Amino acid sequence: MLSIAIDHLRQIPQTPDLIVITGDLVDEGSIEEYLRLKEFLTKLPAPYLLIPGNHDDRDNMRVVFKDHPWISETGFWQYSATSPNWPIRIIGLDSVNKGHSSGLLCQSRLNWFEDALVKEPDMPTLVMIHHPPFKTGIGHMDDIGLDGQKEFAKILSLHPQVQLVICGHLHRNIRATVGGRAVMTSPSTAHTVQLDIAVDAAAMYRMEPPGYLLHWWNGDGLITHHVPAVSSSGPFPFFDDSGKLLL
Repeated sequence: MLSIAIDHLRQIPQTPDLIVITGDLVDEGSIEEYLRLKEFLTKLPAPYLLIPGNHDDRDNMRVVFKDHPWISETGFWQYSATSPNWPIRIIGLDSVNKGHSSGLLCQSRLNWFEDALVKEPDMPTLVMIHHPPFKTGIGHMDDIGLDGQKEFAKILSLHPQVQLVICGHLHRNIRATVGGRAVMTSPSTAHTVQLDIAVDAAAMYRMEPPGYLLHWWNGDGLITHHVPAVSSSGPFPFFDDSGKLLL
């Protein structure tokens, strides 16, 4: 499914400037898995940025992705990334709570995040974090949600330069508003969490088609398209050469 999504991405009309991947990069966090993942990622049509999810191991990520930009040798896997080729800044925030499936934003990470925003208050910013900072309604996933949601929301509310927060973890596309800012979880290039908005929802999954989000900076803000990575017939013209509608 990851191969299908990468192949689909390579065929869209515009090549992205950057690929951002929001965690759960592999299943068990082993060196062997990351080496295999790196093989897949060499096929991407643009540079990429990673953050870890609850299935990942920061130390093993550092071994295999030692050339990943902006990452320090110790501490959390997070960064503030800019480039002359990008119209926005990318902040990667580490929400991994080692040994647990749930996420954590400790005071140290919250302080780092706030300091990064304070330093560049006028720079449009996209924030990457694995665990979504809101209740999704899918009970078994909310049970392993993010600790520190209220503190995170308060920081967002004070920094209007944050255009969008993107997340993983849910393996499905969900939109919310947190601290007055737009937040989205991404569809998956693996299995999808069963859509069951119940407090006591059973932990189940489906093999829905893989997908990804395409974020376009239009000069004033981010526009996001949900892209199913599926093979489909077309494209077909709406009109013939005389202007007659073909539908």
